[in-house]
Amino acid sequence: MSTLDATRAELALLVLYLNKAEARDKICRAIQYGSKFLSNGEPGTAQNVDKSTSLARKVFRLFKFVNDLHALISPPAQGTPLSLILLGKSKNALLSSFLFLDQIVWASRTGIYKNKERAELISRISLYCWLGSSTCTTLIELAELQRLSKSMKKLEKGLKGKNKYEDEQYQIKLKKSNDRLLALIKSSMDLVVAVGLLQLAPKKVTPRVTGALGFITSLISCYQLLPTPAKAKTT
Repeated sequence: MSTLDATRAELALLVLYLNKAEARDKICRAIQYGSKFLSNGEPGTAQNVDKSTSLARKVFRLFKFVNDLHALISPPAQGTPLSLILLGKSKNALLSSFLFLDQIVWASRTGIYKNKERAELISRISLYCWLGSSTCTTLIELAELQRLSKSMKKLEKGLKGKNKYEDEQYQIKLKKSNDRLLALIKSSMDLVVAVGLLQLAPKKVTPRVTGALGFITSLISCYQLLPTPAKAKTT
């Protein structure tokens, strides 16, 4: 393949990536939380970027609550334990509620919805919903990692001394395990971000800590949304 062909292929992947509304949202999220880290809650250019980007992101999320509403009423995968089903449905309900209420917050900040006091209350309720969904996600990822670990150990015993890294089934499970671990790290950090946004521990979780963790989780989300060939090159 010539250099020009390789460049075209790379640009095609980039176009495919940037065509995703979710990818653009996460890029904006990285800018938002990076600005929050720089401003540390102090007035100035960085704080203005933080606020304006936060408002812009809400447009990307209009009607996005339908995704989790659909997942909420969809049947679970066969063989999923009841505890994980309940956690998954709780996560869907909480995330859908967060995204729906966030639309009212957007309407308030644009001047469509006039009741500012109620909008502030709705904003806090929506953040508590996000905190709850992040908690459910963290518990789900922990449980799924445990299930994968047991499955991988069982597979290792069946290989009887063979190189497990050469076994296709083991490689698939290992990749799933790595993906789950990354998702666990992200959801755990997002828990702290939610605590920071709600100012539940203002002395420990400062705007700078919130910004730093939010920036990291945004980068993780950007990586998770990469097309498979591009993701493979970064690992």
